Amino acid sequence: MVAFQTFDKVDLCMPSNANSNSFDTLAGHVDQDRLWQRHLDMARIGATPRGGVHRLPFSKEDLESRELFLSWANTRGFISTMDDFGNIFLRREGTENDLAPVVSGSHSDTQPNGGQFDGIYGVLAAFEALEAIDDAGTVTKRPIEAVIWTAEEADAQFGVGCLGSQVYANPDKLPKLMDLRNNQNITVRQSLAGLLKDHPRVGHRGFRSPIAYYVEAHIEQGPELEARGKTIGIVTAIQGHRSFKVHVVGEAGHAGATPERLRKDALVAAMEIFSELRKAFHDPRDIVRFTVGEMDVVPSAMAVVPGSVTFTIDFRHPDPDALRSLGDQIAIVARQKAGRCEVTVSELRHTSPVAFTGAVPDAILKAVESLDYSHMFLPSGAGHDARYIAELAPAGMIFIPCWRGISHNESESAELRDMVAGANVLANTLVQLANL
Repeated sequence: MVAFQTFDKVDLCMPSNANSNSFDTLAGHVDQDRLWQRHLDMARIGATPRGGVHRLPFSKEDLESRELFLSWANTRGFISTMDDFGNIFLRREGTENDLAPVVSGSHSDTQPNGGQFDGIYGVLAAFEALEAIDDAGTVTKRPIEAVIWTAEEADAQFGVGCLGSQVYANPDKLPKLMDLRNNQNITVRQSLAGLLKDHPRVGHRGFRSPIAYYVEAHIEQGPELEARGKTIGIVTAIQGHRSFKVHVVGEAGHAGATPERLRKDALVAAMEIFSELRKAFHDPRDIVRFTVGEMDVVPSAMAVVPGSVTFTIDFRHPDPDALRSLGDQIAIVARQKAGRCEVTVSELRHTSPVAFTGAVPDAILKAVESLDYSHMFLPSGAGHDARYIAELAPAGMIFIPCWRGISHNESESAELRDMVAGANVLANTLVQLANL
């Protein structure tokens, strides 16, 4: 599938071998055309020439996507609320509205020059599920809500992601997160104020407002579902994540006149550190995820010995002991391999693995089996807002395949058939949970 591709109308709303039960009735109300058109409408906001999306957190494109989402909700008559960090909730009432809601959604922001599907698929699938449930006239005991979490992709600017869900689940983090700065020395506080200044006014919602269950639909962002020919992934866990900033300070000098024996070349030291860490983190089982994603060389001139280098490390592992022990090696190796240079290592993030068990994955499995979709169980290699909302409520995730597992990339792609399948599973999962 390519950017803005159109589809002839085909029967994608119903799985081919679905059983005849109430699941089928609800599945018939998931509207493939509506889901795809809304995807196209969102993909145009921040569209890049190569078919991707550049819709950074707190940007004017971020605001525009929120305005569009709220316009759809107003047309539909859903109740809109927002907390003080800009997290938006759209509510379909149940019969017992004093009960905590079942919530589903994701994020609408992207990485720089990112893809059309990461995050926004979960938002649109949740909204489509609400509409399908409403169209079917399905009665639920609990309210059901669709959510857009603010600044999930903020790590590209501020070094930490999932800001909105973190603050919602744990408001004590707010002061520290508000003071984070990007490369332009702009704080999260300033960026959020800019977003909210022109934001449409909706009802207020408090942090940590009760959530009964949380379900997040998402593209896999990895290759397993596609490689194994499965339509749905039932997520068992999100692996642990530690991120670091390494700052190496040497001494700038003339590239032609400074002898090797006197050099304090910060880039050479950084490369030594990186090389040694690659050896330390080598894993023949291919479970470790170790990435140096940013590097800043100062003064970055051809004829100058680098005086300082700053680089980031992103490290992930599903085992908490390996996450701790390997992550702790970073500062040790950096000091050992810095040579004549000085080095400091700052930890930006340390989140433990999160397992999804109980009512939510059980409901997802029941929906998948009743709708007769091929499926598998798998952990999530990427981090998601569900990690933090799991601190408040039982949570789970539904994955659909994406082309070659590519994500955070303008080539990111998913098939409409799989998008509809995920929305079918999500809608039925939400109804189950909303009647518990």
